[in-house]
Amino acid sequence: MENLIGLLRIHIQKGVNLAVRDVRSSDPYVIVKMGRQKLKTRVVKKNINPEWNEDLTLSIADPIVPIKLFVYDKDTFSLDDKMGDAEFEIGPFLEALRARLEGLPNGTIITKVQPDRQNCLAEESCIIWTDGGVVQNMVLRLRNVECGEVELQLQWIDIPGSRGL
Repeated sequence: MENLIGLLRIHIQKGVNLAVRDVRSSDPYVIVKMGRQKLKTRVVKKNINPEWNEDLTLSIADPIVPIKLFVYDKDTFSLDDKMGDAEFEIGPFLEALRARLEGLPNGTIITKVQPDRQNCLAEESCIIWTDGGVVQNMVLRLRNVECGEVELQLQWIDIPGSRGL
């Protein structure tokens, strides 16, 4: 517990225009990996625009380690098909948290992360003050696939007794 700095809640909102891996559709799910941690969403049947609206929570000890996201198509009788991958850094998000902002109006944009060749962002990612805390909204463009994006939101959870930010 003392080597953790906190928990990162990743709200996997939805997939947009994911690749077709079955006859006319796909049965997508998402795996999130960071170091040895591996978390998985439920499978959404026959949908290339799935809405997961699922929270996955990672324990953060080393904030430098990138978070990897993999999308797969669930198959019954064969190995699941790859539907792309992405990765993202939480550095800018943690910097905004470390600023220890208080009492901002809901919806205040603290900072923005621009898409570039080094990240998988499909569009500008805003770090926002909302409901008394800091969140980051991301649209990740999937790599190694013909099409598809995943929308998610990051939220921080402090752990009593951890070393903190």
